Amino acid sequence: MKKILVFGAAGFIGTYLIDELLNQGYTVLASDISEIGKIYYNDNHIPFVSVDITKKQDFSKIEEEKIDVVIHIAAHQPANVSAKNKDPINYINVNIIGTLNILDFCIKNKVNRIIYASSHRNTQALWEKNRAIQEEEGRGQKYSGEYAMFSISESAAQDCVEYYSNQFGLKSVQFRLPPVYGYGPHTEIFKDGKPIMTGFQTFIERAMACKPIEIWGDSSVGRDIIYVKDVVSAFIKALKNDSAYGLYNISSGKYLTLQEQVEITAKVFWGCKTKPIFVKIPERPHEMDSFLYDNSKAKKELGWSPQYSFEDMLIDYKKEMKNKRFEYLIEKRKLMLKEG
Repeated sequence: MKKILVFGAAGFIGTYLIDELLNQGYTVLASDISEIGKIYYNDNHIPFVSVDITKKQDFSKIEEEKIDVVIHIAAHQPANVSAKNKDPINYINVNIIGTLNILDFCIKNKVNRIIYASSHRNTQALWEKNRAIQEEEGRGQKYSGEYAMFSISESAAQDCVEYYSNQFGLKSVQFRLPPVYGYGPHTEIFKDGKPIMTGFQTFIERAMACKPIEIWGDSSVGRDIIYVKDVVSAFIKALKNDSAYGLYNISSGKYLTLQEQVEITAKVFWGCKTKPIFVKIPERPHEMDSFLYDNSKAKKELGWSPQYSFEDMLIDYKKEMKNKRFEYLIEKRKLMLKEG
């Protein structure tokens, strides 16, 4: 089987991905700079190497490894950035310089392919079209707001991958990901450098405690959400398809409204025999962005399709909560918030 090197292995997606790669029989090498991630992988006897992708010299640690495919999901993103780490240079160093260092490693070490996953944020100006966004529509970059520098750096990283593919013949696949849900990091995030509880976590906790769930603003607003295990299955499909190339929307392709999200969350997590209580507060605005992505290209070319509805996702999420096999992701998040 192929040997897969995963950068960003101690992240949310990376953890689920490494687990499934091993289940599929691949040889893996996990890489990250997280100390708690290092402990997790060492405790589970999974090969791990600490490589800071912003430091070219760190790649000497893996020069002797015979890697078939690199999966790059390491990123510096606003949801993980505290006020003390908000310097824009960090987006440049990690997302652009780090990506260039990974690409350079691939060429020097004759790696056959790279699969690079990034967010959907650089299509923000296209969201207003109120229809499913296709890959060939390109980007819709916005140059202000909390995500602007992040999106600029991701766009540059995507262009670097494309350049190395055209200039040096490095086979490349790029994934565009809308919000990825799953048990792990969705308790709190940083918003403008300050930690806040996510709306998703608030819905779950109030449902479990049988407390009224508030629905702010326009509850008909919706967005495209994908489950982490569906994202992982897309990586597996891409690994098994040597002809896969270019950009793919890895999305649910479904427009899930805020009302539906709250009602389904209550259905799965409500902790009492009584009916769930919803309190609509339309005058209090929410900050939920609205977007939808066309995933037909991934279905056609990769033979992939999402298997989890939002309800299926929550049922599985609940199981993952109980078995706690990736509990270190929660501890990692708590440590990040404490240090922030």
